Amino acid sequence: MRILVIGGAGYIGSHVVHALLNKGHSVCVFDNMSTGRTENLFPQADFIQGDILDKSALNQALKNCDAVIHLAAKKAVGESMANPEKYAENNITGTLNVLNAMAANDVHHFVFSSSAAVYGMPDVSVIDESCPVNPINFYGFTKLEIERFLDWYDRLKGISFVSLRYFNAVGYDASGAVRGLEQNPQNLLPVIMEVATGVRPELSIFGNDYPTPDGTCIRDYIHVTDLASAHVLAIEHLASGKESQKLNLATGSGHSVLEMLQATERIIGRTLPHRFAPRRPGDPAILIANADKATAVLGWHPQHSDLENIIKTTWAVYQK
Repeated sequence: MRILVIGGAGYIGSHVVHALLNKGHSVCVFDNMSTGRTENLFPQADFIQGDILDKSALNQALKNCDAVIHLAAKKAVGESMANPEKYAENNITGTLNVLNAMAANDVHHFVFSSSAAVYGMPDVSVIDESCPVNPINFYGFTKLEIERFLDWYDRLKGISFVSLRYFNAVGYDASGAVRGLEQNPQNLLPVIMEVATGVRPELSIFGNDYPTPDGTCIRDYIHVTDLASAHVLAIEHLASGKESQKLNLATGSGHSVLEMLQATERIIGRTLPHRFAPRRPGDPAILIANADKATAVLGWHPQHSDLENIIKTTWAVYQK
């Protein structure tokens, strides 16, 4: 298949491209390079520098493609609350541009990079797809609205989709094929790595009085290589004519902030400066997901997401 990967020069997108190429697919990366990195581009894949707000560029890129994987979204939660118009335009309008271009070019398979943010703050600590969706930030709202549009485009335009609801993406390809670091990271592990490499002076841990064993928040961390494999399986699921799906991608277990910090210190062989700060509004104590549906539907199993591998593959890239 020939697959257009929108956002394919980013952190997750480049791992998806790598996985697709390894499975023998033809890939074209479409990226505006606002956060993508040139070192994340593979010579085996075609590359178009373009923006999802540019309808003409999308139409041109989609010619002769069989499927689309869409990972190009603004994703900073705080910024989405302060600047919702930016997120509405890029995430919602941009995705509608993609879907309309797909309809115009007779492309009917779509894999969407969604988010656990669609669930908001559920009453349960282990989330499955039957949990109510109730985002508490505008970023999560954009992801949920896109999923609602997808239901309609499936029904009216015959664009079948798999929406993959990520939890916490971490790690790097073990072979070193992806080397580009995230720019201005907001997530825990790359922030820890920036402390370890001297980019940041210390790690701020937001809250140490949660009802967890060590008082810090627990999250479900999924290795990006496992995320990438799910995208390949999702494309193959759609290509075989199977129905649209909304699926969690997670491990079913969690690690606390202090566990992540202490494991990193053990692996790199030194302590890292950190301090405790007040809780952030809206941070639940525990977020762990059930991904049994992805296993049942796609035959997907996380194979790279043990804590040791997550940290070692990340440290290997940050050391360079």
